[in-house]
Amino acid sequence: MSEVAPELIPARMLNEFAYCPRLCYLEWVQGEFADSTDTVDGRFRHRRVDQESGDLNVPAAEGADGPPEVVHARSVTLSDETLGAIARIDLVETSGKRATPVDYKRGSVPDVPGNSYEPERVQLCVQGLLLRAHGYESDGGVLYFSGSRKRVPVEFDDGLIARTKALLQEARTSAESGAIPPPLEDSPKCNRCSLAGICLPDEVSFLKGSRFIAKPDDVRRIVPARDDALPLYVQTQGAVVGKTGDELTVRSGKEVIGKARLLDVSSLSVFGNVQITAQAMRELLARNIMVAHFSYGGWLNGITTGMTHKNVDLRIRQFQVSGDAGHSLRIARDITVAKIRNSRVMLRRNHPTVPAAALKELERLSASAADVGSMASLLGIEGAAARVYFSNFGGMIKAEDAAFDFHSRNRRPPKDPVNAVLSFLYSMLARQTAISALSVGFDPFLGFYHQPKYGRPALALDLAEEFRPIVADSAALTLFNNGELKKRDFIMRSGAVSLTPEGRRTVIQGFERRLETLIRHPLFNYSVSYRRIMEIQARLLGRHLAGELQGYPAFTTR
Repeated sequence: MSEVAPELIPARMLNEFAYCPRLCYLEWVQGEFADSTDTVDGRFRHRRVDQESGDLNVPAAEGADGPPEVVHARSVTLSDETLGAIARIDLVETSGKRATPVDYKRGSVPDVPGNSYEPERVQLCVQGLLLRAHGYESDGGVLYFSGSRKRVPVEFDDGLIARTKALLQEARTSAESGAIPPPLEDSPKCNRCSLAGICLPDEVSFLKGSRFIAKPDDVRRIVPARDDALPLYVQTQGAVVGKTGDELTVRSGKEVIGKARLLDVSSLSVFGNVQITAQAMRELLARNIMVAHFSYGGWLNGITTGMTHKNVDLRIRQFQVSGDAGHSLRIARDITVAKIRNSRVMLRRNHPTVPAAALKELERLSASAADVGSMASLLGIEGAAARVYFSNFGGMIKAEDAAFDFHSRNRRPPKDPVNAVLSFLYSMLARQTAISALSVGFDPFLGFYHQPKYGRPALALDLAEEFRPIVADSAALTLFNNGELKKRDFIMRSGAVSLTPEGRRTVIQGFERRLETLIRHPLFNYSVSYRRIMEIQARLLGRHLAGELQGYPAFTTR
């Protein structure tokens, strides 16, 4: 039986490994990537050398007629199984048997010894070693810095070659270990890293008890406070979502009723009989923009995504933990405790005469949930807490209209306007946490607290639990207490209540407003939006499943 050849390490990934082993693992092993201004600018400056042109000369000795001419070949891919590496070389200058790799870099020549950093030299050295493996003589290469338009020569001496080969072995060992390297601690490299919001270097170090990041004020807000792109909602029945250039267009008949730049769209939600053209769908999938499909009444029917996230290891760990009753219970306890505490905060902040007994009971139930020994008992505690919370929920609604009185939680179908809004908001919240789960690499249908059930996004519901009171319920209270919702925004028929299209539009606006609200993170002490917090929570859950964090730090508001 023949051995399977080991996977080849890309030269660019070796550059990342020399710069930050964790960054290399995230990109190469887990398939994570995020653009920044630096990466976009780098692609722009590479646009010429990324176009294949020319060809490598067959290595040949100099003839009697003198040295052969210099031949240039752009975007050349070479690999070698013995070296265990592969590279796409920006430019190769050949002259007979001699070949010189040229690697293009954005920015200016750095003012350091040798006018270059080790990661850049190592990446260039891999290219030289690959050229040698293909029969060329390659004693050095060139780093071309486009910012200063200067060439910096790099000699492939014994020391650089030895260091390059050692790093190749270390990178392979790291990838095969299945354990993500620890984050850099208090490093200036993190400040401009495009994957900082995925890596969470300071957050993970703080939760692990790093001596460099010992208190919340030490945690840098490397994660952007808000998303630049926002969700697009289309609920006009019969509308068609299409694509024109770099824009999504929404048409009703022949009339264009809406436009949005694709760069500004984070997700698309369509309600009822809204169609999407094949061209628009392909572009959305290519850009990893998820499409949520809702029924006309607002029930989440499904989510369309592009190719599944590359982080297969995370899903393997998710399935392993989901099958471990004890581990699943520990995660479920953390989630439930956070939900009960957040419910208590909502009553304490918004109920003018909240009974002290209710607050005391919720405090007792949260303590009991932390030590419960079975999932069935945990469900019972959560149910008891919900009864206490919703029996006092009506006291937080200050609307004078008796139609908006709230007596108890009911659904399927909701029997009053408040319950109709809550059900719709919970569906919207599940969509948002499902998108967060998918963007991290989870399977949203396999949870730890909510049990798997056909068509139910169990993990999305798990992640939504701690945010139900402080995001969905809070948005509902604001809508009613500020008079944004009127009786005309509801349809009452046969004992059931639903939102009109205009009412749904108002609720969506209130929900998005809440998601964009900046709050001070209780653990990390920086300001960030609720939408971003949901993604952080999904990533922290992933770090816990990977064994990097001992427990899941569920979110509780101050």
